Amino acid sequence: MTKITLVGAGSVSFGVGMLMDLAAYGEELAGSTVVLTDVDPTSLDLMLQTGRILNRQAKTDLRYEGATDLEAALDGAEFVITSVAVDRLPTWQRDWDIPRKYGVKHVLGENGGPGGLGHTLRSVRLMVEVAQQIEKVAPNAWVLNFTNPLTRVCLGLERATKLKVVGMCHGIGNAYRSAAMTFGLVKNVDDARAQMERLAHRFDIKAAGLNHFTFVYSIYDNERGEEVYPEFIERIAQMPPDFQPLSRRMLDAFGLFPAIGDGHIGEYVSYAWETSAMKGYDFAGYAERGRKEKEHLRQIIAGQVGVDEYLNRKSGERAIPIITAILGNKNQYEDALNLPNRGCIPGLPDWAIVELPGSVSASGIRGQSVPTLPPGVTAMLAQQIAIQDRAVEAALTGDRQAALQALLLDPVVWSYDAAVQILDELLTVHAPYLPQFAPRVPA
Repeated sequence: MTKITLVGAGSVSFGVGMLMDLAAYGEELAGSTVVLTDVDPTSLDLMLQTGRILNRQAKTDLRYEGATDLEAALDGAEFVITSVAVDRLPTWQRDWDIPRKYGVKHVLGENGGPGGLGHTLRSVRLMVEVAQQIEKVAPNAWVLNFTNPLTRVCLGLERATKLKVVGMCHGIGNAYRSAAMTFGLVKNVDDARAQMERLAHRFDIKAAGLNHFTFVYSIYDNERGEEVYPEFIERIAQMPPDFQPLSRRMLDAFGLFPAIGDGHIGEYVSYAWETSAMKGYDFAGYAERGRKEKEHLRQIIAGQVGVDEYLNRKSGERAIPIITAILGNKNQYEDALNLPNRGCIPGLPDWAIVELPGSVSASGIRGQSVPTLPPGVTAMLAQQIAIQDRAVEAALTGDRQAALQALLLDPVVWSYDAAVQILDELLTVHAPYLPQFAPRVPA
């Protein structure tokens, strides 16, 4: 039995997946308390009622509680799962629009590039506030963080607290989908998503780097009993031209295939615009999907529709399986963990937050040492780590110079004047979320 607190549980993109996984692993967590917390009481109540219905239907012995008071929700927690943001879509839209106004050709604008800086300044500050509450009332808890930009948020928590933090992302799934399509095992991405459990048994894919900027260094085919990465490289050259064109370019140039796919990998390189559509994220579509999901949950709560689609299914996220691995001392292998490097990836700083394979047991969560990556890949990773160092320093201290340095180091930013103008506008439009940058009044 344990206590698990979900911070930001009112989000349908985060909360529903966690509720599904809690139902799927309910037998291993029997007798445990799950506390959902969110600043939005209406969304919180929606998720709380949904969780209790899933608990009854799945016949799992979990106790669901809800709280809008963060400290009360955290009290006694052994595991805290975090996914938080304030005004996510409108602020993200500004992160996308502002750099483009000054001629920056960037992709997504969420984790890398100048848009990633805006996101970092808001998210690190917000997550440090949450983490300080955790440190106050549950200092020994494991913090499993989903909040983006993941690497930068985890680095901020590493510097600002003494908590045990691991960053969580299922982006490695893109590598499995790419492999399955390249080897002709599935027809398209949707088919691959539907068969992810089978594909995860078929292949053992190893990748390392930074979150959303990882590179595959091994593809082992369990059915054939052999390493098939060289064959993958030969086969992908024969795929249609519109299949992961940016990732294929990087494979040709740097010798390893990016694990995450063109969308996220493009946030970190200056030439993504040559192969990626400059449309940004589908903000309207995301909002509409969220609205429909909430309406569907209301219908479930009203008894108008059943809950079967959420039962006997797993989200693909790894937070709940990791919790059961710690509680059960499973010494469980994980494809992708975001942890301090501590020598696991040669050539990168020990303090850097990296994404790599690792193991989970009652003694903790540990990264696995990986082979030395090609010099060009290591150089790109080192450059992004330098940018993240400056961005996190700016987020923690309100240091405008550090923020400007983050932009000037970024390969996506092409002009000093543009960097200054982008920073000034980001700090102005996001001022309500960035009190650390407030003008200092002389004593």
